[in-house]
Amino acid sequence: MTPADSSSFPRQAARTQGFTLGVPHAFAIAPDGERIAFLRSRSGTDLDTCLWVQDAATGDERLVADPRELLAGSTDEIPDEERARRERTRQAAAGVVSFATDDAVTLAAFALSGRLFTADLRADPAAPENAGPGVRVLATPTPALDPHPDPTGAHIAYVADGALRVVTAGGSSDRALAVPEAGNVTYGLAEFVAAEEMSRTRGFWWAPDGQHLLVARVDTTPVVRWHISDPANPGRPPAVVAYPMAGTPNADVSVVIAGLDGSLIPVAWDTVALPYLISAHWSRGGPALLRVCSRDQRTMRVLAVADDGATETICEDTDPHWVDVVVGTPAWTPDGRLVRVTARDGAYRLMIDDKPVTPATLNVAEVLDAGSDVLFTAREENPAELHVYSAGGPGGVVRLTSEPGMHGAARGGDVLVTSSRSLEWFGPRARVRRGGGQIGEISSLADTPELTPEVTFFTAGPHQVRCALLLPRGHEPGSARLPVLCDPYGGPAAQRVLSSRNMYLTSQWFADQGFAVLIADGRGTPGRGPDWDRLIHYDEATPNVEDQIEALQAAAAANPDLDLSRVGIRGWSHGGYLAALAVLRRPDVFHAAVAGAPVTDTHLYDTFYNERYLGHPDEHPEAYAHNSLIDDAPRLERPLMLIHGLADDNVVVAHTLRLSSALLAAGRPHTVLPLTGVTHMARQEDVAANLVLLQVEFLRGALGMGPG
Repeated sequence: MTPADSSSFPRQAARTQGFTLGVPHAFAIAPDGERIAFLRSRSGTDLDTCLWVQDAATGDERLVADPRELLAGSTDEIPDEERARRERTRQAAAGVVSFATDDAVTLAAFALSGRLFTADLRADPAAPENAGPGVRVLATPTPALDPHPDPTGAHIAYVADGALRVVTAGGSSDRALAVPEAGNVTYGLAEFVAAEEMSRTRGFWWAPDGQHLLVARVDTTPVVRWHISDPANPGRPPAVVAYPMAGTPNADVSVVIAGLDGSLIPVAWDTVALPYLISAHWSRGGPALLRVCSRDQRTMRVLAVADDGATETICEDTDPHWVDVVVGTPAWTPDGRLVRVTARDGAYRLMIDDKPVTPATLNVAEVLDAGSDVLFTAREENPAELHVYSAGGPGGVVRLTSEPGMHGAARGGDVLVTSSRSLEWFGPRARVRRGGGQIGEISSLADTPELTPEVTFFTAGPHQVRCALLLPRGHEPGSARLPVLCDPYGGPAAQRVLSSRNMYLTSQWFADQGFAVLIADGRGTPGRGPDWDRLIHYDEATPNVEDQIEALQAAAAANPDLDLSRVGIRGWSHGGYLAALAVLRRPDVFHAAVAGAPVTDTHLYDTFYNERYLGHPDEHPEAYAHNSLIDDAPRLERPLMLIHGLADDNVVVAHTLRLSSALLAAGRPHTVLPLTGVTHMARQEDVAANLVLLQVEFLRGALGMGPG
């Protein structure tokens, strides 16, 4: 293998973190519509993310916080706790990777190298004493994690040493409001499964008046401890991780109301029956809200929290399979209407005060903002597209984005910023809108890829599986028989067939190496409603493989150049699981596989994910046995490459090692590629660039294609 050179696509994709660097994101819009704060690095290859402000009316930009200037050229030292938070959100960039503001979007707070910074977001601020115009570093205990100003901008709450602390915005007073009683207790941080599986990365929420906070107390004492070692550096002690594997105890999670007056009031609910804290909300529209959930995830309740910590059930949702977690819910509108999303009439429907306000033809994905109307994203008939809508206002349900593609949005006052991806352009386009019309854009500084994907979409089989096919660019029909490379994810966490050009960049590069690349979103992948999602209950394995086979057959029927006697499959995480599963159970169809970071033993994955889809292992041992791969090892008869990061704390390397050990015991040859110092995603430039070359080399040899 020749290493990826500086001009190659693998090197470009690795250097740009998949063309995500230089992309504007995380928009916060002032309620008066005057300014938009956002994050973006200075170029498409710059890892250091900066905080910017744009004048919504003129489009003028101002660089507010540059991490290189703030750190005076020193290296960004990321604390272990912050590194773990970023791993949960798959955040690979450096610098100012997140920020929070007051309600007026005049003050921002962020952490950098474990220190707490504030920034004045108003135009031409007076320069304080240090760190650059409008930016100051506050003298607080370190490392400071996840700072959030209160809605009035008077105080900033953050976490240090497991304690929830508050500092005045000017830095004159700093104190702890909730201090851990033991070494395994934290206040104000999300536990592992909340951040990894529930999309809840926060552990505290301000009251509207800035005088109290809801604070999550997490005690990981009951959780099994795992040790993630660094075999390449045997002198280093292993990292100890509290990992709640399926069937074992979770962290004990409770909530307190912490007051700036020093009060600490426990919030009472039945944590035995409803142990999961899914989300929280506190706004002027009503009392503080908690959404809590039973361990089997079949019951979720929205609780209103009184000043004395008592709770009252506002509503309850139940489902014989599971109740879904929808980001942005529950929430109050300013006039006191409750917003949530439930599975009803075969769709995920937006509910306002227990009345469905969206039709059964829409599947709501996320609630973006609850104002006088509710801003949300949803899918219609084509799950490859995601659009922005509003509902609950005088106009009923209104679609706000029109171009085919994937759209998101943020709102402040009468200004809407949409971020749109399409097959017609590279990367996202951030557009500033007011009163229904576009008034500007926020520039992307991302690199332009050197290749443009050529994608054909189709559906396959009785389940109408959504598929995308990419051939080598310039391929003439009938000129050559093409081996097929399946390139799925296939799980309930992500789609691969989307109306977004960047989604297909790596797949097109693989196609250009001589493959017909096939992507199929089988049963259980998001976007097609609750009935579709629940087709994998207790059994992911069977529909996962069947749907890939149906896609292969449909693709070959429409494209005679596809050679089904030479079929490879590759994937990462759930896609890695699916790749190994396919080659083990259907070697008559799949002739080689590359499985990256695969879940091979379902007992080793976390409670919230596994027990949602497979049930509790003590109650459904047959589901865990059927969906695991270890017992299939003696069946291997095709080439299989296993790739795994040794530092992975999500899908730990034990998954690959257990399968490899079983394969060795059965006398089945296979390839294992360990990645030193790599977590669940291989982001180091050299590793990421050369990893795809190794996969191509392996697949070409396994499928008899000869050298590239």
